[in-house]
Amino acid sequence: MLTSIAMILLLGLLVGWIFSKCRLPSLLGMIIVGIILSPYSLNLIDESILMISGDLRQIALVIILTRAGLSLDISDLKKVGRPAVFMCFLPACVEILGTVVLAPILLKVSVLEAAIMGSVIAAVSPAVVVPRMIRLIDEGYGKNKSIPQLILAGASVDDVFVIVVFTVFTALASTGKMSISSFIQIPISIVLGIILGSGVGILLVLFFKKNHMRDSVKILIILSISFLLLEVQNRLEGSIPISGLLAIMSMGIMLKQKYDVLASRLSAKYNKLWIGAEVFLFVLVGTTVDLKYAESAGIFVVLLIIGALIFRMSGVALSLVKTDLSKKERLFCMVAYTPKATVQAAIGAIPLSIGLDCGNIVVTVAVLSILITAPFGAICIDNLYKRLLEK
Repeated sequence: MLTSIAMILLLGLLVGWIFSKCRLPSLLGMIIVGIILSPYSLNLIDESILMISGDLRQIALVIILTRAGLSLDISDLKKVGRPAVFMCFLPACVEILGTVVLAPILLKVSVLEAAIMGSVIAAVSPAVVVPRMIRLIDEGYGKNKSIPQLILAGASVDDVFVIVVFTVFTALASTGKMSISSFIQIPISIVLGIILGSGVGILLVLFFKKNHMRDSVKILIILSISFLLLEVQNRLEGSIPISGLLAIMSMGIMLKQKYDVLASRLSAKYNKLWIGAEVFLFVLVGTTVDLKYAESAGIFVVLLIIGALIFRMSGVALSLVKTDLSKKERLFCMVAYTPKATVQAAIGAIPLSIGLDCGNIVVTVAVLSILITAPFGAICIDNLYKRLLEK
């Protein structure tokens, strides 16, 4: 295991650095390292690491979402208003609809199989988007119109929405029954997640103001509570829907609102934690990619992913109707909302594992969506924000 950890960190950092020097996203290099080390290629990663890779990826997501919450000012988000709500679900809905239209034509699948496929690829990747939006906030780009905050908030809720929709469609495909209550769970899980996280955040503020301790200890406390919030989601699954990831982000937002000085210090420490977490996240995402599926996919899967992205960007444009954003700013929001990675790696293989006929093609689409959209979105954000946004 220790040898595998060393390879993941050293090779991930090295290849990521080489890619950044070539003006390419470092995450692309890390994903490639994961593909090379994976069981589908050289098989150099210890099986014990692969068994807990889902948990390790989730720890990285916890770090980046907490960091997002500590950087997100609610007053900025309030200025955005209606578009922030639409960005949480409208682009994903339009992308799923686009997949339902295109997939039966291009891949000869049923409408329900196309809907499952669409719900797999419709989730934006917080791991790609969030650190870049935080950097924009720090550098002051798009700040006057709260554009990074808009994308931050939307990307965080988007995942919750899409995962619930995916669960509904897979249940319908495997049992033939669709439960209306499953759709009702979407707003309930979002609202309860925000309430739980905000309440925990307020309690932490009171605790930290009364008890003086090193910031490093506070980080350990917050991380531990974040893991417990995810456990609450798991324990209540099936009875009370609640989003643990949204609760974690809401906890960070409340710390920012009620104790801004501390939030700034903690955010700086989370930035350092993210250096290692990012390597693990994207290398382990790469280990889930089986290139055999990608090789056998053919041009039609690529056309489907590109078509679905066009639909998604149209959904972002619809979300921004009647806002004061310029054409350049709208274009930035459209391309910034395209990267896919973590959710696709997490749920892409589920239809195959539960025996659905569309399992293989869904895995193929999930793999290629990561390989195409993660670098595309990251490159667009990194190279266009200074041209399209005002500082």
